[in-house]
Amino acid sequence: MPEISPYLSAVGDRHFDGLADKFAGSLYGGLRGELRLALLDRLLPEMLDLQAQPVLEVGGGLGQLAAWLNDRGHPVTLTEPAGEMLDRAAEHLADRPVPRHRLPLQSLPVELPGPWPLVTCHAVLEWLADPRAALATLAGLMAPGGQLSLMVFNRDALRLSNVVKGNLQKALDDRLEGQGRRRRLTPISPLTHGQVVAWAGEAGLCVSQVAGVRVFHDYLRAPPETAADRQALLELEWRYSRVDPHWRLGRYLLYTLIRPEEPVS
Repeated sequence: MPEISPYLSAVGDRHFDGLADKFAGSLYGGLRGELRLALLDRLLPEMLDLQAQPVLEVGGGLGQLAAWLNDRGHPVTLTEPAGEMLDRAAEHLADRPVPRHRLPLQSLPVELPGPWPLVTCHAVLEWLADPRAALATLAGLMAPGGQLSLMVFNRDALRLSNVVKGNLQKALDDRLEGQGRRRRLTPISPLTHGQVVAWAGEAGLCVSQVAGVRVFHDYLRAPPETAADRQALLELEWRYSRVDPHWRLGRYLLYTLIRPEEPVS
């Protein structure tokens, strides 16, 4: 009988009940988390048409993006499938008027169908058993002319990171996915740029903008030690986040996807 993981849902999605502390510490407790948030703070206003429109935040995690949007005048509705993560989001959002719902992505067409002028879904698809279907679901929530801010974990960057670490056979065998059976935070469905572009097209969405988030940091032999070096790294990350070929090796790929006013033939 196959092992049943306490960290996988009935449909095979990775969730974070029981892992909120590890998630917060691993993803946001150091320089890589600081860089991710600092880069998003710069990239999102450039990549999105932000007009204080209502936002559906899918897989809101600890609530950082919902707070960022709310502070800029957007009415935000946050969804998150893990109760422990939703509790952390409530703490982070404090007195901000952000409704919160414990819902998996798959239930949103029934529970919060919209249509929404802006949907955000950052670092979610890589934890799902069927990210292709999830992207189609997100497309169905969008209003005509609406925007989807999508960020995914980059499979090609994960391969390079394994090579840099000396995991040569693992990279050769393309054994890059996590299994979701333990407390390790390797995504179960890391995605390539080609997959995102193809699946977006299938869902009737157009790729408007793309950037790489952390194109250098994860390959450093040693982390920067001084404040000046940390600032220099941030400026390097910012300068090359949208420059080919550097963006293609960002740990995360950040997209703006548009649902056209008229269906694409």
